[in-house]
Amino acid sequence: MSIDPEIARMYAENVRAKVIPKPHATKLAPALVQKIREKVPVFKGMPLDCLNSTLLLGEQVTFTAGDVVFAEGDLGNSFFVILSGQVVVEKNQQGRQVELARMGVVDCFGEMALVARDARSATVRALVDTVTMRFYSETVDANATSASYIYRNIANILAKRLNASSVNLANLTSKAG
Repeated sequence: MSIDPEIARMYAENVRAKVIPKPHATKLAPALVQKIREKVPVFKGMPLDCLNSTLLLGEQVTFTAGDVVFAEGDLGNSFFVILSGQVVVEKNQQGRQVELARMGVVDCFGEMALVARDARSATVRALVDTVTMRFYSETVDANATSASYIYRNIANILAKRLNASSVNLANLTSKAG
């Protein structure tokens, strides 16, 4: 028995429509959109109309000081952009939390989940009351135009972080030797 490819495609689209989270369509003020366009590296180079449609896919999420945004080992399926506030990124090392970074307004975190689709490599906790926009991998992937900008920019962000980590490792190794 042969299955018509068009029927298979339609069925897959129907399943996809049920699985992909529905956007919450948070309309942002034009001044904030402009600030995001200028300052958020993950959206670098994105045309304004594409950015506006991408931002509509985001879900605004608020965390109070001390809240864990996600924990090391959690399965990741989204990344966050900080609109206000500050978070700390921590890694468990032999039973204690080691601070890796502090991030503030216009920084993004959790983007490795879009690339690796794996467990979170660190814990992120709000240091102060923090407002973020969360973008799910399924909604990012559903828009090929914005996805191409986002993934390219994530590659650049991760490359810079890897370079900084390599420098830190080299410094630690030279001090130990």
